[in-house]
Amino acid sequence: MTHRIGVIRGDGTGPEVVGEGLKVLEAVRDGFDVELVDFDLGADRYLRTGDVLPDEELEDLGSCDAIFLGAVGDPRVRPGILERDLLLKIRFGLDQWVNLRPVVRYPGVQTLLPSHTEEDVDLVVVRENSEGLYTGAGGFHRKGTRHEVAIQESINTRHGVERIVRYAFELAASASRRRKLTLVHKTNVLTFAGDLYQRVVDELGSEFPGVETDYVHVDAACIYFLDSPSRFDVIVTDNMFGDIITDLGAMIQGGMGIAAGGNINPDGVSMFEPIGGTAPSETGKGTINPLAAIGAMEMLLRQLGETAAAERVDRGIRLATGRMKSMRAGEMGFTTTEVGDLVVEGATA
Repeated sequence: MTHRIGVIRGDGTGPEVVGEGLKVLEAVRDGFDVELVDFDLGADRYLRTGDVLPDEELEDLGSCDAIFLGAVGDPRVRPGILERDLLLKIRFGLDQWVNLRPVVRYPGVQTLLPSHTEEDVDLVVVRENSEGLYTGAGGFHRKGTRHEVAIQESINTRHGVERIVRYAFELAASASRRRKLTLVHKTNVLTFAGDLYQRVVDELGSEFPGVETDYVHVDAACIYFLDSPSRFDVIVTDNMFGDIITDLGAMIQGGMGIAAGGNINPDGVSMFEPIGGTAPSETGKGTINPLAAIGAMEMLLRQLGETAAAERVDRGIRLATGRMKSMRAGEMGFTTTEVGDLVVEGATA
């Protein structure tokens, strides 16, 4: 079998961490082939041509089996251009309606909360990825005047909510999880969208009698992430709340340098990426932590059904974290390529 993987190396340290992810992919590849297709997308392309993501290249991305993204963002480009016209265009254009964020504390990783153990921090956030405040619905009235009005609307459809909640239930019921689903929202204030989410959880719960359900306000969830993260197994939430709590989740697992995520279309093409951004101050120094990108490669392999290869990547990550001094850029005790080599060592042992 040959998997066609689209590669967007991106900006800043993106190409460096993508290189380590691809190195690990080659080390664990057994019984399948890969065809890598590079896409010239990101700040340099935009500054050179004015193009962000032409429709024909989005179509080409859609012909891949999966997409591996480094990171995009550059201080030379006005905020919002690459995020909206590249990242969101891919997510919406390829209907990647699940944002999946595992929050795992690996062996040896020090966090801001040393009282947490590896067993305490083992959860997954299932974030709705195609609706909510991110649709861009709304506008201005009397813009630039003292009476200006800015309206940003949160769009939540029954179809969108039901499919994300069902996905979360199925994940919670799987052998890899602990059969508990928590809805995180703000139903006491967002009484329309929150009510829709809660009703869908209640209705679908009857189809999954072995899964315990729970509800937590988003502000309380932030407290529990710090105080008692072991209460969570699978969390389902909307686009905006998911964006916020997953970054907090990254901090309780060791920082942005180790946090990976996937933009999933269960019936189409999914995209996997490290969460930490482009880190332009670290570009070219060999100091950036590649584990988030390598973790994203592990997720990509699982999505493609290459479970044995993904398990080898996980084993390699665990060996690396056990030897590294820190997850912070420049404080790891190893260079970027040396961390990749550690993962390869553990993955092929």
